[in-house]
Amino acid sequence: YRRHSSLRFSKMPPKAQAEKLTPIVQAEYAKSARAACKKCGNSIAKGSLRLGVASKAAGGFDMTRWYHQQCFKADITAAESIKGFSLLKVSDQEALKTLVAEFGKMLENSLIADTESHDDEDTHLKGEMCVNDQGNPKKPKLSTHNDGDILNNFSLSELNSRYKDAILPSKWKTFQTVIVLGEDDGLKASEKIAAFDFDGCLVKTSVKRVGADAWSLQYPSVPEKLQSYHNKGYKLVIFTNESNIDRWKNSRQKAVDSKVGRLEGFIKRVEVPIQVFIACGIEGTGDLFRKPKPGMWRLMEQHFNSGISADMEQSFYVGDAAGRVNDHSDADIGFAK
Repeated sequence: YRRHSSLRFSKMPPKAQAEKLTPIVQAEYAKSARAACKKCGNSIAKGSLRLGVASKAAGGFDMTRWYHQQCFKADITAAESIKGFSLLKVSDQEALKTLVAEFGKMLENSLIADTESHDDEDTHLKGEMCVNDQGNPKKPKLSTHNDGDILNNFSLSELNSRYKDAILPSKWKTFQTVIVLGEDDGLKASEKIAAFDFDGCLVKTSVKRVGADAWSLQYPSVPEKLQSYHNKGYKLVIFTNESNIDRWKNSRQKAVDSKVGRLEGFIKRVEVPIQVFIACGIEGTGDLFRKPKPGMWRLMEQHFNSGISADMEQSFYVGDAAGRVNDHSDADIGFAK
């Protein structure tokens, strides 16, 4: 990532493999409810005990993956060796001692697949889980189909105006688990792509607030920066994960209206045409389009850019989830690779 005014930028480099280092286990009380458990995919409540696996990712920065206490599986020789153990409540210390006693396998073999590293040239770290494009046979929940097959067989006739039981506004369509705003007034295809995450990058949002108006600009300079890139011939694209749309089965329309409404309000505010891709798949299911997997990018380049290939030297992606300490995930830096 490199800084440019108030925004973080990352060129899209070739695929990189994370270093194989022994992870460090730590415990703390969640400072917010933004982080999702890497095992079950559900949010970790603010103030609740969470366990994290910290390790070095590609690039040398610290990366921590968080789990609910009941979802965490590892054989640790002593609970006292867990970073932050002495700062916990006595009851939680006792609970961790019990947890430590229940598992007898080595840490590398008992953690879920996203803490493993592989040296096979066909298997590399992709953000949240270490799996290849065919899925990891040790994780039956992961997708086993090839994303290339799905994208190669793409047809405009497959686009739908509904996402499951939720109705989409005009111009918005769905394909598989992605909601797409493929056309916008003034939007033009380009070999130069200026791509961005949405929440925590372009705008400020909160998990405690729902609704089309529940957002504000991340920085006052955002509209000016986007207008500048538009004037330079870049096509502006937003790639954003929103698993609540899939997760809120009884309130899916509310989730769709909230997310899409925010995006439409943002586009109106910055006054530039923007293409949008929303990945609705739930974390941990192996969804082909959920960041850090590159499905949304490939869908855009192959089928929503008028046949023009992106110039990877001039294109870039901006995101806030880089896997650093206090980052809610490493999905953005994984996607940028």
